[in-house]
Amino acid sequence: MSKSESDSKAAAAAVEDDDEPDDWDKRIFSTGCAAENTKMNDCYYEKKDWRLCREELENFRKCWKQQQNDKRTEMKDA
Repeated sequence: MSKSESDSKAAAAAVEDDDEPDDWDKRIFSTGCAAENTKMNDCYYEKKDWRLCREELENFRKCWKQQQNDKRTEMKDA
């Protein structure tokens, strides 16, 4: 097997492993707000400006409070 074949197989294995939820994903899923988090992050990725994502941020904030994550994490409103 050539080096390039070996490298491409290693890269394919890394992509397959990436489908498994990591610790970060597990923490986000545990909040009950994974969908809102994804929409918020997608908005920022697309627009590159949090000010243009106020609706997504507010939806995430509402979900966070509904799921009582502010109490669980002892988070305080600024």
